Amino acid sequence: MCRAAVLGSPIEHSLSPVLHTAAYAALGLDGWTYTAIECDEARLPGLLASCDSAGQRGRPRQAPSGGRWAGLSLTMPLKRAVLPLLDRTEPLATEVGGANTVVFADGRRHGYNTDVPGMVAALAEAGVTAPAGATILGAGATACAALAALRAIGLAAAVVQVRDRARAGDLLAAARRLGMAVDLRPFGSPVRDGDLLISTIPAGAADYLAERAGDPRARPSAVLDVVYSPWPTPLATAAAKSGAIAVSGFDLLLHQAARQVELMTGRHPAPLPAMRAAGRAELTRRSALPAR
Repeated sequence: MCRAAVLGSPIEHSLSPVLHTAAYAALGLDGWTYTAIECDEARLPGLLASCDSAGQRGRPRQAPSGGRWAGLSLTMPLKRAVLPLLDRTEPLATEVGGANTVVFADGRRHGYNTDVPGMVAALAEAGVTAPAGATILGAGATACAALAALRAIGLAAAVVQVRDRARAGDLLAAARRLGMAVDLRPFGSPVRDGDLLISTIPAGAADYLAERAGDPRARPSAVLDVVYSPWPTPLATAAAKSGAIAVSGFDLLLHQAARQVELMTGRHPAPLPAMRAAGRAELTRRSALPAR
């Protein structure tokens, strides 16, 4: 049996187990399991060590056995905390300053960032491939990944709106590594007309932009809101009403998970239709539950 899991705190509402489990079923990987594990920064070193002790160090990935760990998905704040604990980190994860994927292979811990290719794929699927400019809301790990995604689709600069410039150090460092120019502006500044707008902030925090959607001088051409539940967000609804393309955080989650499945299983391509159907069915199920 091969094991994989998503780590984070809190983690109980993660959609990743549904997506990965659907992928394993579609691929015929009957011996594979994927769970959610509550884990904060303090517990991360010990948990990685326990994965190593479960037959990992010195054992080749090509010979799975009972209980062997194949990989881990990481949410914040673990994406940055894991970097010094890895044996090998792909250049993209180093540039972004965070790894959201650990693959146990050849007795080593390999770190990857699938948020970036996931974001590029989600935008491309919606027809967003060559924006004239971009504005990012937020300065956390997902904002750093957004900078790398913008570089991948041909941009060399972005406006980034932040609540506190003093807390943008990690993002500015990532921008330097990526070779991206960043124009820091206060949170709540007008969005440039025609920009691709990427909101990396929590649900509700970008609702003020929905109220400004009627301003013809500040209409984005497309909006990617990393929130996926509840959907559509007020920002996505306003964007669609103004004629902009609205891309859901579910699409980002789906595509980054697909890349994780490929990295952890070695099977290409990941079964996107099965993963998408399972994820949407779970979101529908959750939306019907009584509020807690």
